Amino acid sequence: MSDPVLFEIKDNIAFLTLNRPEKLNALNYATNDLLLQLLDRIEDDPDIRAVILTGAGDRAFSAGGDIHEFSQSISEGVDIAVRAFVRRGQAMTARMEAFRKPVIAAVNGIAFGGGCEITEAVHLAVASERAVFAKPEINIGIPPTFGGTQRLPRLAGRKRALELLLTGDTFSAARALELGLVNRVVPHEDLLPAAIELAGRILRHSPVVAAGIITAVTRGLNMPIGEGLQMESEQFARVAPSHDTREGLNAWIGRRVPAYRGN
Repeated sequence: MSDPVLFEIKDNIAFLTLNRPEKLNALNYATNDLLLQLLDRIEDDPDIRAVILTGAGDRAFSAGGDIHEFSQSISEGVDIAVRAFVRRGQAMTARMEAFRKPVIAAVNGIAFGGGCEITEAVHLAVASERAVFAKPEINIGIPPTFGGTQRLPRLAGRKRALELLLTGDTFSAARALELGLVNRVVPHEDLLPAAIELAGRILRHSPVVAAGIITAVTRGLNMPIGEGLQMESEQFARVAPSHDTREGLNAWIGRRVPAYRGN
């Protein structure tokens, strides 16, 4: 049996590929757990500076949670279902959202339910023109459980999010772009090159500063503006003593390309 997530490193980028194409890359428990393990490994590797997440096959990024698996958990009782399904999925998307290295989704096809929630949680997303999105949980009698009721309204606004959540209707990559769910829509064959190009534009900068920006934005969005500004100040204080800050300033003054160390 092949791994449910493929892992590859190339040019300081970790490529994670959801690898259950016969199940439209549905997120079973093994997939969620392996994603968390791989993110831990990526976090501890200073040579990895960004993550690109995509799906195997031609049809799907991820069709969402594995319905057969979590329906069994529900049949065993609500406490088991919350622990095995809801908390597991929320931990996975929260880990991606708070990850201190940029995470870019390359959405290559169907992104329903949990697949859409991953797209909501990651820092950046590029979508193929073939990508199709949906919040279809209401169709099977449950609300979203991997953060979809919280992140989508923050991205798209309350009324637009509620329309998608309450109808379960599919929507196009172009609509996802309008809603702020993805950053770009590109021809299908250009998807991974576009994600790599986006990562490259980030990798030219200091990873220390990038991590500070991600933390300030992610945490600050859930705070009143005054607390968010304090968070911004704290991230500046954390970054300012670093080699990379001094190097960035000296390079700008000396009109040269900076050589960041990332520590």
